[in-house]
Amino acid sequence: MADAALVLTGSPSLAPLLARGALLSPFKRPAPDAQFPRTRLVLPALRVDLARLAAYERVCGFPTGDDALPPTYPHVLGFPLAMRLMSGRDFPLPLLGLVHTSITITRHRAMPATGAYELTVHVEGLAPHRRGTEATVVTEVREGGDVVWESRSTYLARHRTRRPAGAPREEVRKPLPAVAEWRLAEDVGRRYAAASGDRNPIHLHPLTARLFGFPRAIAHGMWTVARCLAAHGTPDSCHVRARFRAPVLLPGTVTYAAQDGRFELRGREDRLHLTGDLYST
Repeated sequence: MADAALVLTGSPSLAPLLARGALLSPFKRPAPDAQFPRTRLVLPALRVDLARLAAYERVCGFPTGDDALPPTYPHVLGFPLAMRLMSGRDFPLPLLGLVHTSITITRHRAMPATGAYELTVHVEGLAPHRRGTEATVVTEVREGGDVVWESRSTYLARHRTRRPAGAPREEVRKPLPAVAEWRLAEDVGRRYAAASGDRNPIHLHPLTARLFGFPRAIAHGMWTVARCLAAHGTPDSCHVRARFRAPVLLPGTVTYAAQDGRFELRGREDRLHLTGDLYST
C-alpha cells in the first residue's frame, strides 16, 4: 500500500517522462524483491477535456456525444501519473521494453463526462513472472469521496529468470465465434496517440517501430481493449479483465469474436492478440 500522498496541481506532460524513463532504463536492475516507490499520486478536481474525449471515442469506436465516459477512458486520464511513477529513479523496472500485459477494470457506476473527479495512482507491488518481473499499478477515480472506477494494470520487464518447478501452464481457451472482421489502417496508432497522449514510438511509424524489433508499427494494447468494448457494449456497473497476448501489426486485419461475456481478437491462423471477460456487477 502507498505510504504517502503527493498532490499534483495538474497532469504531467508525457514527453519528458518518456525521455527520462528512456535515459534511466540502462541503469535499472529489475528483480521481484526490489524496492519500489510507495508514493500515491493524487490529482484532485480533475475535469475531462471534451474535445480530446470525442477524438478518443471516434478512434476507438465509442458513440460520440454520450454524457458517460467510456469504461477505458479513466485509464487515459491516469496514464501520465502512472508514467511519472514508472519513469522515476526509484522505480526498479526499465521503462524501455516494459510490456503492458493485463488490465482489470471495475466501473461502479456511470461517470458523467462533465463531472469533477479525484484521480489517484500508486504502485501496488512487484511479483515474479516466468519471463521476468511484473509490476502492478493501481488507478482509482473518486467522485464525492466514493470510488467510482478502479483498475489494476500489470507491466512486465523481461529478464533472465528460473521458472519454478510445477509452474502452472496458461489456460488454453477454445476460439470464440467470430462477430466481425476489422481492417486496421496504418495510422491507427498515430490517431490513438493523439487522443490518448501515449506517443510510444512503437505505435507511430514503421521506422521507429523497427528500432524496437517490430517489422511495422503496432496498435496500442489499450486501443484493442477499448475497440472490443465499444463493439460489445458495457453496462454502467461492470468488471472487465483483459490480457494482451501478442502485438497487432499496422496495417492489418483482425477478427473480433465474442460470446457470453467473453471476447477476443485474433489474427492470421487464429493467433490470439487479446483475450477478455466482461460481466455486470
